[in-house]
Amino acid sequence: MPDYQVLAEGLRFPEGPIAMPDGSVIVVEIARGTLSRVRDGQIEVAADLGGGPNGAAIGPDGRCYVCNNGGFTWVERRGRLFPSEQATDYGGGRIEAVDLASGQAEVLYTHCDGEPLKGPNDIVFDSEGGFWFTDHGKTRARDRDRTGVFYAAADGSSIKEAIFPLEGPNGVGLSPEEDELYVAETPTGRVWAYELSAPGKLKGERRDRPDGGRLLPGRPGYFLFDSMAVDAEGNVCVATIVDGGITILSPKGEPARHVPCPDPLTTNICFGGPDLKTAYVTLSSTGQLISMPWATPGAPLNFLPQQ
Repeated sequence: MPDYQVLAEGLRFPEGPIAMPDGSVIVVEIARGTLSRVRDGQIEVAADLGGGPNGAAIGPDGRCYVCNNGGFTWVERRGRLFPSEQATDYGGGRIEAVDLASGQAEVLYTHCDGEPLKGPNDIVFDSEGGFWFTDHGKTRARDRDRTGVFYAAADGSSIKEAIFPLEGPNGVGLSPEEDELYVAETPTGRVWAYELSAPGKLKGERRDRPDGGRLLPGRPGYFLFDSMAVDAEGNVCVATIVDGGITILSPKGEPARHVPCPDPLTTNICFGGPDLKTAYVTLSSTGQLISMPWATPGAPLNFLPQQ
């Protein structure tokens, strides 16, 4: 277990960390329904969104764009919090843009080509100002949704489904050169790579596999994949559930590595600090945000000024 520092406790299932230029860290609290800011060990609510705010990213207009999954039912067991099935008051999924100064939120998307969004999960902006996001879907007592990956404009003017179907798509990221898109499937414990020809466009129309992508070499064992960040060398650092930690996958085919963390529900990672060599990790079932040194710098995110 690497040395780490606990930055905040008592968060209600944190996810979607963003290391801000002022040294604070934005997170979502899925069970609380808020976009929150962690600063000097204190937790401030930036926006009360309701539903289930999940992934988050800073957009070209400086607003924080949030994937809202519509909410879960929750189970508390031995001091830990676990998401369960679709919330009883579920009203659909949505993409929201939040003014961090005022807390005012605008709903940008609830549907794509007439089909409702089910459970938007993770989000990443490209350098042109468009964003990719996954829809993880919702689980009910006897069925769950079939979902995919979308590309949308930040001004709310256009959205398209680019990849369908996938098995519980969750984490999403871009290579440093923005020539590949990475998507994690939760139940299969796989990460797929999709070549891009232009912003928002997959390379070619041919789909050589049912999933349509190239499988990144993984590691043995039983685990689930959650959200991700990409480092400056192009490695995909994907949060890993069950054995709790960060799995580092190489698009070049190098052996996978695993960095353990003290929560089986390690759900997300981002990079920050002056040299992007600090990892911020959400430990969701225990409600903690931690930081730790990271050997490889993170890839800079578009529209997020560095510290």
